[in-house]
Amino acid sequence: MLSHHNILNNGFFIGETLRYTERDRVCIPVPLYHCFGMVLGNLAITTHGACMVYPGESFEPGAVLRTVQEERCTSLYGVPTMFIAELDHPSFAATDFSTLRTGIMAGSPCPVEVMKRVQREMHMPEVTICYGMTETSPVSTQSAVDDPLEKRVATVGRVHPHVEIKVVDPGTGRVMPRGTPGELCTRGYSVMLGYWEDAHSTRLAIDAGRWMHTGDLATMDGEGYVNIVGRIKDMILRGGENVYPREVEEFLYTRPEIADVQVIGVPDLKYGEELMAWVKLRPGAAPTSEELRAFCKGKIATYKIPRYWKFVDGFPMTVTGKVQKYKMREMAIAELGLEAAARVKTA
Repeated sequence: MLSHHNILNNGFFIGETLRYTERDRVCIPVPLYHCFGMVLGNLAITTHGACMVYPGESFEPGAVLRTVQEERCTSLYGVPTMFIAELDHPSFAATDFSTLRTGIMAGSPCPVEVMKRVQREMHMPEVTICYGMTETSPVSTQSAVDDPLEKRVATVGRVHPHVEIKVVDPGTGRVMPRGTPGELCTRGYSVMLGYWEDAHSTRLAIDAGRWMHTGDLATMDGEGYVNIVGRIKDMILRGGENVYPREVEEFLYTRPEIADVQVIGVPDLKYGEELMAWVKLRPGAAPTSEELRAFCKGKIATYKIPRYWKFVDGFPMTVTGKVQKYKMREMAIAELGLEAAARVKTA
């Protein structure tokens, strides 16, 4: 349950960070029933007198590119999968992006290489990343339009005005040292009133100190910039080593043939879990799993190199563009014949 106080203030501070004025025209291809379209979109824009531009009833990359050009948009929103689809669209090279200056990539972890291309090739020098969740109205951290480029493409920025954040040990609640992964918690005006008619789930999510436990693993550097390294439930435990899929994905994105990649953990009788990479290639590219494995050797730790590789045209996703890794895991168990390993009970 989100109040007017929650969402109106959050939208206002998002618009402030993007430096919106009545001269801005914002292209919104994300759903309006979701916090991205409703708060980062409608409320951030309405509170600053800017113009809202909707390219269609549902996302289609060609329509977004046409809208940006024809409506002379100054800002563009999207989740990473949307920007990837736009960058790879046949009409991308012919699109005029000269009116763009800013925008938001959010909704799921943003690959550094994708952010660099958006900043450089889509004429969005002031593009920012927002991090948050519906339960926090949604934005808790955001990069600023004048942050150093490396901070804007490789972090989710710093804490929003009038909000508190901390990174804690998920088991003990102890605040972690700077640079050490832990669960990101948020407190302030933005935290939800609670889950509708579900007091038990509300107590599990919001502790006695009113801290919202996000379930996301993050680090915070000495300047307060936050980096999301994964979800607690997505972390892979391989032979006693913690592996964060995001780290492996970011490395694989540096391979030019790879358009998109998702790394998951699958059950293994020897190590408990093994890594599997689902890879979406660029048109015309055809590297083998052996070539990609060889690319990894000597550059990332051996235990972080995926054992299994699957080349795909897409990933199971929600309607808001978030990849459903649990479905990928279910499919992989069936396809790889790992049912016996999946049945092993652990403490």
